[in-house]
This record gives sequence, C-alpha cells and structure tokens, in this order.
Amino acid sequence: MELLYIDSWSELLIGSVIGIVVVFIALTILVLLFSLTQYLILNSSKKKLIKAGKKEEEIIDVSANEIAAISMALHLFMSDIHDKESNVITIKRIERRYSPWNSKIYGLNNTLNR
Repeated sequence: MELLYIDSWSELLIGSVIGIVVVFIALTILVLLFSLTQYLILNSSKKKLIKAGKKEEEIIDVSANEIAAISMALHLFMSDIHDKESNVITIKRIERRYSPWNSKIYGLNNTLNR
C-alpha cells in the first residue's frame, strides 16, 4: 500500500477547494430533495382532501416552520418538561458541626504572633 504525499501547497489548496465544493454540492442536492419531497407530500394530501369532498377554499396551507413550532410546543406540553415554580422562598438554617477544615484560625495568612 502506497502512501500519498503532498508535495506542494498548491496541491493542498486544490484538494481543499475540491472537498469544499463537493460538500456544498451535496448539501444543495439535499436541500432540493427535501423541498421537492415536501412539495409532493403537500400536493398529494391536498388532492386526497379534494377527492374526499373538501372544497379548495377550506384547505389551509401551513408552512413547515409553523408545523415545527406547533410540534415542539405539543411535545413540551405532553412531556411536562417545563418548570413549575411555587413562588415561595424558603430559607432553612443548617446547623453545622465544628470542623478545623473551615476554621479561620488555622489559615495560611495567620500573622498574629502568639
């Protein structure tokens, strides 16, 4: 198995540019494919509703952003993730035992001469 070595900066630059162009072409194809799929699904569901007896004026077109927002709101509401605050502040006093670890007299900056 031979190892490929890059001899100059121009080869490195050309390889990088080709890689970036391939990635952007692939992303563009994916965006177009998803847009086409959305269009086909909405169009076929509209035709099914018209066949079922709905009038074309009664069919409401909802954008993908609105569907995503409604879906996320329903998910959060059904899973009950949001916080429920009681608006009551309580302060509890905790009695701590004496510990030399938190005592100030054993600090490093003790400058008192005894």
